[in-house]
Amino acid sequence: MKKESVLCELMDNNKVRCLLCPHYCFLAKGQKGRCGVRQNQNGRLYSLIYGETTSVALDPIEKKPLNHFHPGSQILSLGTKGCNLKCPWCQNWSISQCLDSPTEKITCEEIIAQAKDLNSLGIAYTYNEPFIWYEFVYDTAQLAHQAGLKNVLVSNGYVNQKPLQEIIGLIDAMNIDIKSMDQSFYQKYCQGRLAPVLETAEFANKHCHLEITNLIIPTLNDQEKNFAELADWIAKQLGKDTPLHFSRYFPMYQTKIAPTPVETLNRAAEIAGKKLRYVYLGNV
Repeated sequence: MKKESVLCELMDNNKVRCLLCPHYCFLAKGQKGRCGVRQNQNGRLYSLIYGETTSVALDPIEKKPLNHFHPGSQILSLGTKGCNLKCPWCQNWSISQCLDSPTEKITCEEIIAQAKDLNSLGIAYTYNEPFIWYEFVYDTAQLAHQAGLKNVLVSNGYVNQKPLQEIIGLIDAMNIDIKSMDQSFYQKYCQGRLAPVLETAEFANKHCHLEITNLIIPTLNDQEKNFAELADWIAKQLGKDTPLHFSRYFPMYQTKIAPTPVETLNRAAEIAGKKLRYVYLGNV
């Protein structure tokens, strides 16, 4: 199912520039953005995944991970396909990087009804990058709030400020994945930039509940300075009460590095704990 997007600039010769994320994809007629799910069709930008889902499940809120937002609750979680970053270790690569992943059609109203039937806390937009599903997430989030449900985004944070500002009033909690405090890491491995992610985290922190995740990958971002820099930035820019989740990496997709040793995560928690009050370990 497709839906026209207003998050674009219309150009001459039926070209468009997508304004959703910091890639600012410049698309000729027929071209898709780097996310793979937004396309120029006859000089207009369309989302190709409106109402298309790859995954729906009732999860513990702690699985998002959110440990300080209605702990003990269950939340209806859903995702689609595509992503605007290209991490070669993606744990959900079969939907984020494989654009031929099968989907099922679903409406905003059906999601809300299902959440209420399951006594869910609300809706979590997760599994792949929810911001590339922007139009459907926005419409569903509006209905969710009207129905008294919470909205949660589990995101890589790679979004422009204007669309973030337009949707943030509908979002109750976010978990943002800060992959590294090193710009060269983002450029080399994720094909993106660090600065917009930090801007997203700082803005979200002012408007909703926020927790941060960092996936620790041996030899790539597992040095003690990596842990210290991240904890120091969180403490200074977000506050020392902001929960930080260090997550254990396992070989996946294009990355065959051995799993993260548990002692590495313990050391990360020890270092970060000197700056932050709440540090958690995941996938251990």
